[in-house]
Amino acid sequence: MKIDKIQEHLKKVYNLRFKSVQKRVTHAIQETESAGMNLTDLNLNEMKSLTLTVLDLETTKVHAEVEDLLAKKEKIQIELDKKLDALQDIKYDVFNAIQEHISDEDSLTLSKLHQVKLQSVDIFDLLSEMVESAIITSLEKAKDSQVSEHINEVIKNLTYEAIKEGSLNSIRIRKILSTILNSAIELAEATPNQASIILEATLKGMRSGLTRAIDRFKQRIMYTPIEAKHILIEDYDTIMEDLNQTDTLFLQIIQTQANESSNQTRKLLVEINQKMHYDLEELVHISKETADAMKERFSSFAKKAVTKTEEALKSPKAQEAKEMGKQAWGVAKVALSNAIKSGKEFIDKK
Repeated sequence: MKIDKIQEHLKKVYNLRFKSVQKRVTHAIQETESAGMNLTDLNLNEMKSLTLTVLDLETTKVHAEVEDLLAKKEKIQIELDKKLDALQDIKYDVFNAIQEHISDEDSLTLSKLHQVKLQSVDIFDLLSEMVESAIITSLEKAKDSQVSEHINEVIKNLTYEAIKEGSLNSIRIRKILSTILNSAIELAEATPNQASIILEATLKGMRSGLTRAIDRFKQRIMYTPIEAKHILIEDYDTIMEDLNQTDTLFLQIIQTQANESSNQTRKLLVEINQKMHYDLEELVHISKETADAMKERFSSFAKKAVTKTEEALKSPKAQEAKEMGKQAWGVAKVALSNAIKSGKEFIDKK
């Protein structure tokens, strides 16, 4: 019986009125076998075609429901993005309205307001532009002897504010630091006579801002009520791993950006990177302290995690995984046996 006829027959006899998948599949195969099909006669491609036909018949309704939910999810995401943008716009409007009531000459009050603004709005989407503007302002307004200090300080604050409220995982940190450094590189290449100052001050500011953000995370771990700790450790294993290699992560970001830059910028970044190998003690120290604090404070969570893992190993999915592992071993064993047999036959013929 050809596979196309088998598929056609399966579609005719597949009965969704049976309550379980087991009964529906069993009934369809029995009916098809009665029509002259034998599973043992099928080759791999035919077995695949038969299985995919049954899968399509069984999952059509759920597939349609998934597609419907995905469409709704996309629509909700679009609406959510609009609302988040609107929320940001409202925040900016509020700060701008307050600023109108402060004299341009009152630099102290303006500084306080801008500090609150940095802490209140989501600066990630504007991070690149903010870094560029801050560095340009430092170059234009700071005294020559203080340019480096100004850039260092402003980059430290921007790095800290961008990192502090979100997850402390390496993907997010890498994205933030890469965005900051990339903006600094563009300015350095546009003003080559100031390139060394811009890049070195930016990297020092990034390092200080990251160190400060990790230290803040440690404080939150130590003083957050036990009931709310899960908020800080949604991804415990990943954060622990990342904390144990923050220095490597930092140096990798510099090297990656260097590889994507001009020859002159690459040379500068490599030189600064080599110097910073010996200047990351504080970052390494605070990262280790934070990792130790997580271990100490969340030991009870770890015990619960072990219990949950043991329960998970008994779940239907875990049992299915174990069975598929055995089956994979069986497939490999047969393939290896056939390869050895074919090789032996080839040698015997020679």
